[in-house]
Amino acid sequence: RSWDQFDSLDKHTQWGIDFLERYAKFVKERIEIEQNYAKQLRNLVKKYCPKRSSKDEEPRFTSCIAFFNILNELNDYAGQREVVAEEMAHRVYGELMRYAHDLKTERKMHLQEGRKAQQYLDMCWKQMDNSKKKFERECREAEKAQQSYERLDNDTNATKADVEKAKQQLNLRTHMADENKNEYAAQLQNFNGEQHKHFYVVIPQIYKQLQEMDERRTIKLSECYRGFADSERKVIPIISKCLEGMILAAKSVDERRDSQMVVDSFKSGFEPPGDFPFEDYSQHIYRTISDGTISASKQESGKVDAKTTVGKAKGKLWLFGKKPKPQSPPLTPTSLFTSSTPNGSQFLTFSIEPVHYCMNEIKTGKPRIPSFRSLKRGVSLIMALEDFSHLPPEQRRKKLQQRIDELNRELQKESDQKEALNKMKDVYEKNPQMGDPGSLQPKLAETMNNIDRLRMEIHKNEAWLSEVEGKTGGRGDRRHSSDINHLVTQGRESPEGSYTDDANQEVRGPPQQHGHHSEFDDEFEDDDPLPAIGHCKAIYPFDGHNEGTLAMKEGEVLYIIEEDKGDGWTRARRQNGEEGYVPTSYIDVTLEKNSKGAVTYI
Repeated sequence: RSWDQFDSLDKHTQWGIDFLERYAKFVKERIEIEQNYAKQLRNLVKKYCPKRSSKDEEPRFTSCIAFFNILNELNDYAGQREVVAEEMAHRVYGELMRYAHDLKTERKMHLQEGRKAQQYLDMCWKQMDNSKKKFERECREAEKAQQSYERLDNDTNATKADVEKAKQQLNLRTHMADENKNEYAAQLQNFNGEQHKHFYVVIPQIYKQLQEMDERRTIKLSECYRGFADSERKVIPIISKCLEGMILAAKSVDERRDSQMVVDSFKSGFEPPGDFPFEDYSQHIYRTISDGTISASKQESGKVDAKTTVGKAKGKLWLFGKKPKPQSPPLTPTSLFTSSTPNGSQFLTFSIEPVHYCMNEIKTGKPRIPSFRSLKRGVSLIMALEDFSHLPPEQRRKKLQQRIDELNRELQKESDQKEALNKMKDVYEKNPQMGDPGSLQPKLAETMNNIDRLRMEIHKNEAWLSEVEGKTGGRGDRRHSSDINHLVTQGRESPEGSYTDDANQEVRGPPQQHGHHSEFDDEFEDDDPLPAIGHCKAIYPFDGHNEGTLAMKEGEVLYIIEEDKGDGWTRARRQNGEEGYVPTSYIDVTLEKNSKGAVTYI
């Protein structure tokens, strides 16, 4: 037994509580690690997740979709780490802190009971010791009294009174010694009983309670160890599903499908350009030698002048004669902001960007001619954006098909709303107390207008789609020729979306907007033609129906009189002097380093 190890048990139980609190601190730090880990994982997922502000930014490639699925699974995994932290906090850490508080209270109570028992035993011992000392003192006094009585009794000179007095004192001391003896015996018996009770009943009971308390502490630690592991084990099935989802996402990557998406995304529908013809720049050098006479060279030069010279009204000559002014209608608000639909009707399209651009051009002190031409081109480009004619044929077809699908969905919604309003109107007509049928008329009218508008939009976009599909269908029959003067004009395409199956329409030049000349253009046009700075060859055909543009056939050679200023258009001129803008991406440009306007046409 450890009845004499009360202080040691005190230290041991205190160590047990300290160890319990230390383990609780360990669990708390583990919880913080799990929480920080889950937070960092969520921040990582949020950082790399796409910001889907529009449908065009949604992931399409299987590799991207797989990565985003992995991010979703990782986000779920972070959620499971949070579940682990919550389970540990509730089941382990919280329970440990509550138990540690109860354990401290119980230990304090048991130790106080042990100290009280020890104090009571000490008090009994002190009482017994005091009675013993008093009994010893009275015995010594009684012995002294007896010795004094015997001395006086044997002394012949002592009086009888002294002897009687000594005898009485002896009897008193003897009586007091007997009383103290009885008191000492009683205290001794009481102390022995309390001491036996203390060491065989009280202290063993207190030690037993301390032992049970310590064993419960050990059991609680064992349960917390198990709960600590169970918190992790409970989420293992879900974490395994997250990892399986990541593996499935990895298996879903299809490289061929991604490659096909790239092909579909960037497929333009254009055919590769044909072979370049041989351009003989030496025929003028050896023409005189081959003809052999001066008259032959004069006749040849006469033929060239007859073909290339257009009028000599003002007597100013250039390389191929006087440059005729391009015919253009007056620049009015109607011509600037009115466009035609496929069925021939006109609709008003207004945009402040061309005017703003024009005013900026004027404020910066640039020449007025490029400003108004840029204004015309800006209006044409804005009008062309509606039918996606600025895109390649295949991309244009996809965009139009997407728009038609969206319009059909909106039309279906409006039709469903119309049907619902009609049903509600019938109910109101049959049961007037439920509502006024006339109150639905404005909404019905608005719905009908929306339906008509959507049908017109669908019809217009379907017309454009048919135009594109007709072009792409006719490209399979095209034949390339090395002769620049021979061209089959099936499937023509232009940035403005113009289309024709007739080759003669390409040769006629600009459409009827150029049929008359206005004084407005006279104010800004030069009398002298701009010198040619190079030449270009048309890679693709261009209709040039819009004002300020120049039609060209595939393989046609034109003169460059103004380079691309960064807007995607190059100013060119034909042999007959007709000028206009052509798309830079439709031509192959060759600039002459030392050219002063004299470029030979082959």
